[in-house]
Amino acid sequence: MKLEQNPWFSIVTKPEQINQQTLWQKMHVDVPLLFGITLLTAIGLIILYSAGGKDMHFLMRQVGRFALAYGIMFGLAQVPPSSFYRWAPWIFGFGTIMLIAVLIIGDIGKGAQRWLDIGIIRFQPSEILKVAIPMFIAWFLHDKVLPPSFSVILICAAIIGVPVLLTAKQPDLGTALMLAFTGISVLFLSGFSWRLMILMAAAIGGVLPLVWSHMHDYQRQRVLTFLNPERDPLGAGYHIIQSKIAIGSGGTFGKGWLNGTQSHLHFLPEHATDFIFAVAGEEFGIIGACIILAVYLFIVLRGMYIAIRAQDTFTRLLAGGISLTFFFSIFVNIGMVIGILPVVGLPLPLISYGGTSMLTVMASFGILMSIQTHRKLVSK
Repeated sequence: MKLEQNPWFSIVTKPEQINQQTLWQKMHVDVPLLFGITLLTAIGLIILYSAGGKDMHFLMRQVGRFALAYGIMFGLAQVPPSSFYRWAPWIFGFGTIMLIAVLIIGDIGKGAQRWLDIGIIRFQPSEILKVAIPMFIAWFLHDKVLPPSFSVILICAAIIGVPVLLTAKQPDLGTALMLAFTGISVLFLSGFSWRLMILMAAAIGGVLPLVWSHMHDYQRQRVLTFLNPERDPLGAGYHIIQSKIAIGSGGTFGKGWLNGTQSHLHFLPEHATDFIFAVAGEEFGIIGACIILAVYLFIVLRGMYIAIRAQDTFTRLLAGGISLTFFFSIFVNIGMVIGILPVVGLPLPLISYGGTSMLTVMASFGILMSIQTHRKLVSK
């Protein structure tokens, strides 16, 4: 028997336990999580082939992104959680500096200044913060008494508020709301009281008129369209109306793969990105949509299981925050596609076409695998 020298765990392990590790454990791969991710990416590529008009070049670009994303996931899975703990402040600081750089020298696309172009790659720094914020808040709360005090919550709110405001300034309200949720989810898991949650909700409600007055015209239009899409059926309400038609026309079993009319006849805008769930609903019906939701639910529950089994405050809060953030991104995208939430331009994780968001999600899964597979067995 030997004593672990790593103070991060301070747990005794047996040499024979190390020798009994499976190949997957030695590779630091969580098999159930990998199964869910692989199944979801396969479903995503099937849907994307149809949404992309059966264009193999279009599909292979996405496959290339997946190959890179899986490499990042497996790479981060090899990193022990203690390293993420040490890196947390630096990653958060780097991401925040990148957001400031976007406002100064960022590329403009579709009326928004959200990207940095460094020659070999063009990316959105706000995606880095989707991982950096929960990691930094978990790092900050690691040695604090939980549930956190009101003063600690205020400090966390300030930490979250800086990147949220910088992202909203781009403007990118959808991603700003997502960043806010990534931090709030960690606070929620830290156990702060329902009374404080109610007070925070009341405070947010009180500043909504101020937020409305500072919103851009297109953002106000999205909210008004959400409340009544039929007020401008050929303009602002066109997206959501066509999305509902696509999902409704799919019925129970759908029209069949490659037989969707809304996307193939180009009635449905952004059918390969933000509104790809409508394509799935039209071609595979309610049954297909429920299968997709079941796979998403499996991944979220596996993430929460990893959080519950985590062996310290930092990894527990980080794993839980990552899992809830993944759930929130699914909820927001599907909510806007079926018309219960305003359109905010967030992709459907691992199914929508695109690279930056996919890399962030897969990096998060790599961290989850690291937390699960670097756990130490307690000796009896």
